[in-house]
Amino acid sequence: MIHSTGERGRDSPLGSRVKVEPSAASLVLDGVRKSYRGRVVLDVPRLEAPARRSLVLIGPSGCGKSTLLRLVVGLTAPDAGAVRMGGVPMERSSRRGLRLRMGYVIQDGGLFPHLTAAANAAIVARDLGWERERIERRVVELAELTRFPRELLDHFPRQLSGGQQQRVGLMRALMLDPEVLLLDEPLAALDPMIRAELQDELKALFARLEKTVLFVTHDLAEAAFLGDAIAIMRGGRVLQVGPLAELAERPADPFVTEFMRAQRGRA
Repeated sequence: MIHSTGERGRDSPLGSRVKVEPSAASLVLDGVRKSYRGRVVLDVPRLEAPARRSLVLIGPSGCGKSTLLRLVVGLTAPDAGAVRMGGVPMERSSRRGLRLRMGYVIQDGGLFPHLTAAANAAIVARDLGWERERIERRVVELAELTRFPRELLDHFPRQLSGGQQQRVGLMRALMLDPEVLLLDEPLAALDPMIRAELQDELKALFARLEKTVLFVTHDLAEAAFLGDAIAIMRGGRVLQVGPLAELAERPADPFVTEFMRAQRGRA
């Protein structure tokens, strides 16, 4: 379990040799709409993930969480409105540059089975022409940062546990030291003990790296633990954004109360 001290001291589990230079940019969705086959799946007048803060998207299946993340990363384009990162709109001309400033982690890790853990982590850096020595140094830094065993860097995904695969996915997302980190239910498929361990590590990592984080989950407890703010979604709309206490004490929509009550019932 990682506990961040806010220092790069010797006792920090994140490691004193990892140099961290915080950088982040805000994310803004402004008047964004998206439809598929005539059905509106996302309608967001305004949503902002402030720089160096963690915003968690939560809601029932099919509410638009993953679609919103795909719009942010530029995998699909909105029918109306704009997605901006650090004030720069996500457009065809800017898409590649903005993507390189983002790290994206998906639920199953999305690792290439024919590549080792180190090769999976380094795939974008290799594509950009980084020198081998630079890649190797960065992979070792990230293995230390994410607590991935260095002796497993030459192993293939099938030889790794689910938690280890997610650490490799996180290493790959952090390879270019992105300003924004996007995570689409990265812990959903893990058993409860590994999930709790990785929640602790992610929370410490978010605090240490000071990235802008957009995190998708179905779990309210996870959202409250990892997020500076929570955005509750339903039917493609963002019903309310705020810390857990505000959502509980001053719900903006009856569904917010209903959703939170149902989550408590699952605990």
